[in-house]
Amino acid sequence: MNSKVAEYFKKQPAKHRKILKELRELIISTFPDITEDFMWGVPVYDGGRFYLASLKKQVNLGVSIVDLPEKDVSLFEGSGKTARHIKIYDIPNKDQKKDIVKKLKLVKEKAGIPQ
Repeated sequence: MNSKVAEYFKKQPAKHRKILKELRELIISTFPDITEDFMWGVPVYDGGRFYLASLKKQVNLGVSIVDLPEKDVSLFEGSGKTARHIKIYDIPNKDQKKDIVKKLKLVKEKAGIPQ
């Protein structure tokens, strides 16, 4: 684990730390060769195509929407011009994980990396 990512995780509340670790593992197990870095104050993966952010009430799994068709953008929450997110309030169950992986693969296949 990137040292800055580890430090970020360590600073989060216990519940969010568990969710962050679960989502990180999901990203890494889905894309074993993916890069992990720390930019914009949060952990990022694949050069910024994905990010994790611990907020007050939830953890956001953010994704790039650069070059995504509008029908795919609508699968995510938010109103950003280059990124949207999935709000995660608790550790995802098996079905939620399948849905997340499906969306991660879609983004990896179709979306560019925000600049």
